[in-house]
Amino acid sequence: MRCLLPLLAASLYGQVAIQQHPDKITVDIGGKPFTALWTGADVRKPYLFPVFSASGKNVTRSYPMEKVAGETNDHPHHRGLWFNHGDVNKVDFWSSDPLARNDNGSKIAVKKIRQAKGGKKGVIAGDFEWVDKGGTVLLQEARTMTFHADGDKRMIDFDIKLTATQPVKFGDTKEGSFGLRLADPLKEQKGTGKMTNAEGKVGEKAVWGRPSAWVDYAGSLDGEQLGITIMDHPTNPGHPTHWHSRAYGLFAANIFGLHDFYNDKTKDGSVSLKAGGTMRFRYRVMIHPGDTASVDIAGDYKKFAATK
Repeated sequence: MRCLLPLLAASLYGQVAIQQHPDKITVDIGGKPFTALWTGADVRKPYLFPVFSASGKNVTRSYPMEKVAGETNDHPHHRGLWFNHGDVNKVDFWSSDPLARNDNGSKIAVKKIRQAKGGKKGVIAGDFEWVDKGGTVLLQEARTMTFHADGDKRMIDFDIKLTATQPVKFGDTKEGSFGLRLADPLKEQKGTGKMTNAEGKVGEKAVWGRPSAWVDYAGSLDGEQLGITIMDHPTNPGHPTHWHSRAYGLFAANIFGLHDFYNDKTKDGSVSLKAGGTMRFRYRVMIHPGDTASVDIAGDYKKFAATK
């Protein structure tokens, strides 16, 4: 029996277990918590929280889901890891939150969870509706999230298809779209973090509002060097995406906010869809040990870019 234990441990290493609960779907990798998708009736927009490294450190800010002494408590709508946008037919899905100062009551509602299955890779697939305060559905969203490991790297692949139920316009605003809020120690401002893009530019002034295929945000968390990479698939609209990545810990990819990013009102990043029109977005989030230079992010991006 003892000789079988290493084989059993090896077989479990990297295995993904997914379990559905009334208000969330949990994801474990190798027998350790990785993340949870929150889907309860009081959730305005589905989000993943917490998100753990392979070593068990939460790389996302806990506020407002949990209270942690000394943690920043700005922007309560920055919950974990999310996808939404700040102007869809003038409806602000980005800042909609019960705790937000200018809450507008819009919601991305869970219509159906189609799949929640573990294995060598885990998959959560669901259908969501983007609904304004009056109950009008503006968009149908079909989302698949795939959870997997590569050694000490933890990855989430997002495949998001938006279908307009009526003519819609994604307005030009920096308040979007695919993003996460970093744990305070990882941010640049009063933290240990630095953001680096695919062109090797470092720091908020060089990265914010600029196009790049990927950005890595790395720093020290509880004595361990860790990084989070967001990758923009080359088939995405507007690739390479622009980045709404801030020193205070916001880390987001946004194709729509050009007049904000360039401080130029002649630029227009808005996108319009006819009724029945679609857009597809694919992203990879990678949590890795070490700083940016110690990881072959360009190589990891090449593998992601080759996926169909």
